[in-house]
Amino acid sequence: MRHRVHGGRRRWRRSLRVRLVMWFLVLALLMAGVFIGGMQKSFSSGWADAARPMLTDYVDRLAAEIGSPPDVARAKALTERLPITIRITGPTVNWDSHPDQKTGPWRRERELSQDRWFVRPTADGHRIVFGWAPRIWEGAPHAVGWLTLAALLVLVLLVYAAVSRLLRPLIDIRLGAERFGRGDFAEPIPVRRGDDLGDLAQRINTMAHDIQGMLDAKRALLLALSHELRSPLTRARLNAELLPETPEGAAERDALLRDLNEMRDLISDLLESERLASPHAALQREPIDLAALVREVVAELPDGKAIALDLADALPPRPLDRTRVRLLVRNLLDNALRYSAGAPHPPRLSLHGEGQGVRLEVRDFGPGVDDAQLERLTEPFYRTDSARQRATGGVGLGMYLCRLVAEAHGGTLEVRNAHPGLAVTVRLV
Repeated sequence: MRHRVHGGRRRWRRSLRVRLVMWFLVLALLMAGVFIGGMQKSFSSGWADAARPMLTDYVDRLAAEIGSPPDVARAKALTERLPITIRITGPTVNWDSHPDQKTGPWRRERELSQDRWFVRPTADGHRIVFGWAPRIWEGAPHAVGWLTLAALLVLVLLVYAAVSRLLRPLIDIRLGAERFGRGDFAEPIPVRRGDDLGDLAQRINTMAHDIQGMLDAKRALLLALSHELRSPLTRARLNAELLPETPEGAAERDALLRDLNEMRDLISDLLESERLASPHAALQREPIDLAALVREVVAELPDGKAIALDLADALPPRPLDRTRVRLLVRNLLDNALRYSAGAPHPPRLSLHGEGQGVRLEVRDFGPGVDDAQLERLTEPFYRTDSARQRATGGVGLGMYLCRLVAEAHGGTLEVRNAHPGLAVTVRLV
């Protein structure tokens, strides 16, 4: 859950739409702050000086209406009619219109005593202090604030929708680039507008079409070469087998046949990999008892008796391509046996049901591989040790073919270090 939350935060942090909307909000807040600050500064400086004479005259009139000595009834009538507070202190009259309001948005008495606009002495020694009444703030229209907040939220949503619409072509380009990177050129990037982003999408579509043409040409050339090499290779193997078996030439004859067999296997693997990598790869599916197929492959291997089997009972037959699945199981077991020399335990093959599919795992207890090389093990012609001989290390097509077979059946192939050894997990649906 924590990983999912962090992943969501990273996606939001990397989202160009969210960042643009946030920049718009920051810019709007800064502009509003500058405007409000400037207006407040203007009112507090220029307008305060202009309003001072009017306020002074108004307070003088209120003090004259209260009279000297101060008339509490008149003062009370003023506080009921106007949004002000009145405090009278002196030798005979001490009265406060709001005795419980010591603090608030109106001025405190100490502040009022320092502002001669709102403090008026009377002739008989009393002092009248004027201030703003609390109800002037309580009666303020609070709904305006909520309406303003709602309007701001609506504006943010509208801006986000507009930015999303503006950046939609970038999302299409990203998704299209991911499809093209996987080798899926069937669906081009939609060209939604005729602006610069639309032109970019069109150019990427053209580039993808050219890349697809080059890949198809490469695949056709490789298939043609492989087919053409089969005939002379078959004749060479036949001629080598017909050589007279003499004690002097037995070793050379066996080495020649071994090299020719390796070339034959390489060409067969190349042809099979190109067929499976084609988007039109056809599988000859039939109901297969996968556990029985695994036992057949293990029985055909020279060192098959050393393999530990963990096969689930009563697995239902699955529609699989028998030839391709045999190739997958055989390549995985060959690879496990090759790297189990000197290992404390023999390779282990397990087969179990998993949801609506099956999980087949082959594990050896050898040295394993470096973690940085795991992702490349299923690439064509990749070998973890470039210094190994081809006779022992192969040419790097076995794991690649296994991945193609799994993906052709709608499954996946995963390689991981099992500590010790290497574990290859195939999931078929």
